Amino acid sequence: MSLNVKLQVFEGPLDLLLHLIEKNKVDIYDIPIAMITEQYLDYIRKLKEADLNVASEFLVMAATLLDIKSRMLLPAEVNEEGEEEDPRAELVEKLIEYKMYKYMSFELKDMQIDAGRTWFKAATLPEGVADYKEPIDYEKLVGDMDLAKLNHIFKSVMKRQIDKVDPVRSRFGKIEKDEVNLEEKTEYIENYIRFHKSFSFRELLQEQTSRMDVIVTFLIILEMIKIGKIMIAQEDLFEDIMITSKVA
Repeated sequence: MSLNVKLQVFEGPLDLLLHLIEKNKVDIYDIPIAMITEQYLDYIRKLKEADLNVASEFLVMAATLLDIKSRMLLPAEVNEEGEEEDPRAELVEKLIEYKMYKYMSFELKDMQIDAGRTWFKAATLPEGVADYKEPIDYEKLVGDMDLAKLNHIFKSVMKRQIDKVDPVRSRFGKIEKDEVNLEEKTEYIENYIRFHKSFSFRELLQEQTSRMDVIVTFLIILEMIKIGKIMIAQEDLFEDIMITSKVA
């Protein structure tokens, strides 16, 4: 005849330890580690007898308890400040933290249950009442204001609006990006030089339609001088710069 043993299910090793501490009514800050370890291992043995899968975390905690038990049999370790270290300190800290979150979950569950029992009544106001708007009492709204005070308020509001305007950026016009195709511009100038052979730099610039065209033209002319396609000459200071093609 087989004997069925029903074990209480715990969410993890900390839950089991907390249960054992509360069951034995011991101080969580002064855990009798030998007694609690023996009861913990007894629970693990019953799990094996019931042919249940023992979670690895339960076995890790069992090893931790045995380690603490063995360390408590040895002379106490002393930290840098000369104080004796309690081997149970880290475990106690974890248990207190777990206990706090556990009871917080109970509170949240109770709040959820209470919220599920709450019912709200839908609005049943007549349409005419819901759309009603109280008329504005202009005399009450103006109060002791006169035209002079209202004028002063109006001017102060307008002044604040003017102060928000950036005196520099407000004068900016619409900024548009000049699109200049460098290859097309170079081909245009090469054709211009090939056709005219000799001409003034001023004449070439007057053919341009924008500031960006003038800048790009100037850069292309400099490049042509550098590679020896053209040569320039200026007879007197401030006279026109003459450009002559060196390509036959």
